[in-house]
Amino acid sequence: MSNNYINPDDEPTLPVRPSSYQGQNQQGKLVLGSFKNQSGQSQRRPYQYVQQPDPAEQATVYPNRAQQVAPNANPYPYYQAPQPAGRGRSRRGPRRRGKGCLITMLIVIVLACIVGGFTLTTAQRVLAFGSAISTQSPLSTQTGYMGTSDRTDLLVMGYGGSGHDGANLTDSMMVISLMPQNHHTTLISVPRDLWIQYPPNSGNYTKLNSIYELASNNGQQPAVGGDAAAAKISLVTGQNVKYWLTINFTGFRELIDSIGGVDVYVPDAFTAKYPKNDDPAIDASWITVHFNKGNQHMDGETAIRYARAREVLDNLAEGTDFARSARQQIIIKAALAKVKQMSTWPNLFNAMNALQHTIYTNMSLADLTEFAMKMDLNDPHTAHIGLSNQNVLQDGTSSDGQYILQPANGNWKGIIDYINQHLYN
Repeated sequence: MSNNYINPDDEPTLPVRPSSYQGQNQQGKLVLGSFKNQSGQSQRRPYQYVQQPDPAEQATVYPNRAQQVAPNANPYPYYQAPQPAGRGRSRRGPRRRGKGCLITMLIVIVLACIVGGFTLTTAQRVLAFGSAISTQSPLSTQTGYMGTSDRTDLLVMGYGGSGHDGANLTDSMMVISLMPQNHHTTLISVPRDLWIQYPPNSGNYTKLNSIYELASNNGQQPAVGGDAAAAKISLVTGQNVKYWLTINFTGFRELIDSIGGVDVYVPDAFTAKYPKNDDPAIDASWITVHFNKGNQHMDGETAIRYARAREVLDNLAEGTDFARSARQQIIIKAALAKVKQMSTWPNLFNAMNALQHTIYTNMSLADLTEFAMKMDLNDPHTAHIGLSNQNVLQDGTSSDGQYILQPANGNWKGIIDYINQHLYN
């Protein structure tokens, strides 16, 4: 299947040559392995948008996504290989247009029951909530109510929000890739430090996490920012990322508290410094947090600290952005599992207040609900893909001294091939 949705002439992501490289994989091989430590980052500063003209570079033409390279030998620590399920993507199936009205009615009924009983007031509240969190009307669909056989990709972006350094920098970016018919789910974490060209065809370069901030005018136009970030992620990953959802970390903390916390398995213990206050202007001091290996129950504050901690004091592997991405996958999985429990449903009515100030998306409430219900993160074959300097990326330094990540050997195609190899089809 060709990448018809990608036009590299309109928005090229070009290989760039930083002033120096660090930790390049020997012999140009794409290696799977453990997370690699990055340089210490002790100062609490947002990443700055920089412009670096490079008119000599030419656009990379993205290959057919059916082209693949041989899989690597070493297992990626947070990657679970799915069982083979045929080559390529499923063919497009007929949309269930005739059942649209029935499906819409069922969705409304289920949502209403979840939040405490089917009453007119509840239904109105649900519809108002759906209008507040989305660019689409609550009961509309752009996916055929997830009745399609096509892969559906949703970009989830987390940002600090008001009171944080770099309030609208999306320091967490993950694509949830779903095959609706068989519930096969893949989580793709994309690092914030990836060095890309933006705006398109400008010759200017910045980190991937700044696109939403720049395009949205620092959060004033969230839909514009979401569309711009999804377009660039499509180019980088080769996935058709039409949909996006932003999460304000402050609101996410309140959401977890409203559903009674989450149960999390911590795979690796670590101790870290963590800001005492989200806003350093209020209190710039630090506290020490520790997480033991094993099962534990986390409230909202603990979950956010676990997901975002980066100034690690002992287990240095947990101080990398790659490890943070893996921990964020763990928290999202735990939160979704809790929401799906029947015992949580009565609390979801109150959780809507937190959610309304937490998320914004270009998926309708109906589509988002269907997407969440069809995801299966408990399937042992669910694929967890983390792009890192241990597989298809390499460390580098920008001309102004920033730590950045780039495709290994300047090979953007290698990123697309790597993801295609490990998708759960």
